[in-house]
Amino acid sequence: MKKIFKRITLLLAKQYTSIGGQAVIEGVMMRSPNAFVVAVRKPDGSIRLRRDQWYGLSKKLDFLKKPFLRGILMLIETMANGLVSLNYSANIAMAEEEREKALKKGKTLEEFEATQKKKEKVDLATFLTMAVSFTFGIGLFVFAPHMITFGIGNLLGQNWTLDSFAFHAVDGVVKAAIFILYIWGISFMKDVYRVFQYHGAEHKSIATFEAGMDLTVENAKKFSTLHPRCGTSFVFFLILISIILFSAVFTLIPVGASLPPVLRHVVAVLFKVVLMLPIAGISYELIKASGKCSDKWWAKAMAAPGMLLQKITTKEPDEKQLEVALSSIKAVLFLEGKYNLKEAKEKIITLDEIDIQSLQDIETTNSSLKEFLE
Repeated sequence: MKKIFKRITLLLAKQYTSIGGQAVIEGVMMRSPNAFVVAVRKPDGSIRLRRDQWYGLSKKLDFLKKPFLRGILMLIETMANGLVSLNYSANIAMAEEEREKALKKGKTLEEFEATQKKKEKVDLATFLTMAVSFTFGIGLFVFAPHMITFGIGNLLGQNWTLDSFAFHAVDGVVKAAIFILYIWGISFMKDVYRVFQYHGAEHKSIATFEAGMDLTVENAKKFSTLHPRCGTSFVFFLILISIILFSAVFTLIPVGASLPPVLRHVVAVLFKVVLMLPIAGISYELIKASGKCSDKWWAKAMAAPGMLLQKITTKEPDEKQLEVALSSIKAVLFLEGKYNLKEAKEKIITLDEIDIQSLQDIETTNSSLKEFLE
């Protein structure tokens, strides 16, 4: 009976691909379809868990669950979740130092904690930060490659027009080069290197779950830091699909054809920004398909470039980092099972946080894992 249950759990876990995560400062965020947990290692060695129920737009608007639309929603939600998680982890990482400074200035512990709570709230400043980050990303990975390609064409005397495949192929190569150089450059920073270690811990934890194994440090060690559904792979698909889609669209639609060359390219860049939404939708479906069929040759071929990029964005984690990532995914699974969030018609879990001393403080997931997958 035990062997049968193990085989069923393994099969279900391989089919389940809706657990995702993100590395943050000294921690990992894990999100299931209906729960959202950030786990951060505090300066005193304990692990802070921040839990919340994820009740997004797709819960209220069923049509957003449809293929291609769900990818667009995922991109927006991932940016929002990521920023909130990073902001929270940064506050935890700096809390001890700020606490000592506050107490030296005569503030009470209650006053300090009240100040910290205010920082954790998602306010206008948070959304402004997200807007600035989005603008920077568009500038670096859409505007800059386009204008560099335009410059290269003029420099080499090539008549690359917007309706030519050559222009968008070169644009894609330049975009990929900027992205690779960017992540390679920042990987040498000490703090970023640790984030990349937590990125590896996140992947190992998710792989352990998908394999139907107990969520322990020893089991997680066995898995690779690379994962086919990683955001790094998602970026590769964005670049690939953008080359194909831009070539097709700009051939069919004469964007800004009556405008002067430079102004026409500016308009084209803005049009590309709009097209990033359907590109995100297509890319999401591709990465989801490759994740579900990861044992197929075509899925492995699709995932290969992204997996190579992950050799830069993931590093081998230590046991303490694995413990944080496993705490996060265990907490997510526990919330899903305990509150039956899959069937919830409204938000029933309030934002809360708790400190634990070790991974063993969280209830084992064997029974709740089976219930969750079914």
